[in-house]
Amino acid sequence: MTRAELFSQIQRKSSYLCVGLDPDLEKIPAHLLSEPDPIFSFCQAIIEETADFAVAYKPNIAFFEALGARGWETLAKVAEIMPKDVFTIADAKRGDIGNTSKLYAKAFFEAMNFDSVTVAPYMGKDSVTPFLEFENKWVILLALTSNVGSLDFQLIEDKTGKPLYQSVLEKSQEWGSPENLMYVVGATRGELIGEVRKVAPEHFFLVPGVGAQGGSLTDVARFGMNSTCGLLVNSSRGIIYASGEKDFAKAARKEAEKLQVEMKGLLEKYL
Repeated sequence: MTRAELFSQIQRKSSYLCVGLDPDLEKIPAHLLSEPDPIFSFCQAIIEETADFAVAYKPNIAFFEALGARGWETLAKVAEIMPKDVFTIADAKRGDIGNTSKLYAKAFFEAMNFDSVTVAPYMGKDSVTPFLEFENKWVILLALTSNVGSLDFQLIEDKTGKPLYQSVLEKSQEWGSPENLMYVVGATRGELIGEVRKVAPEHFFLVPGVGAQGGSLTDVARFGMNSTCGLLVNSSRGIIYASGEKDFAKAARKEAEKLQVEMKGLLEKYL
């Protein structure tokens, strides 16, 4: 999916919602455990009920990998049923030497046909650029994350006072463009989203942390929205685990719709 196509979907649905798929066998509704593939059944129901409001889906690869070979088969099936008009994100957080990164890219871009993959920048250019060589595919680079441990490294300042995350933003823009490079920017760092936007004015941001982690959708829009929206706001637990009963998919739909309604208002305000 191109940047223009993604923005078109945002405009059509009046939404920049990304639904995170974090399917945990210990958390999904108990009645699904009798299904031949409980994780697939869970994800399928969530996708079917939220597709009207979501412009992107983000399977967290760890929840599938944890199940071994069966989990990879399930992930492939989930990838196949994604609506064709949504942006798909393999949340794999890969980052390795060049020849290994190229194989990771082939796995997610060719074998499973995801539009994008999350990548860690710590090993530098040659670990990232192999992902950028695939036409109409995207790297979503970890820049300023929402976890507590992000403070360990991302805000460390160099001798000029520049935090590490800003160096990552500046250097990585030499490797990719707003047409194939996004950044992960956590919603729990509200005012810092504005600082990231100053350094990367045209790039899309994938923003986790809204909902269960306490991030403010209003702050994300105020500090992060640009002329083409420039945001994909992810909600995982707040949507997919809205109910642990047989009505889980309908409950997920209600939560997705709530976010979409709020997003529509923010799009009208800022665009």
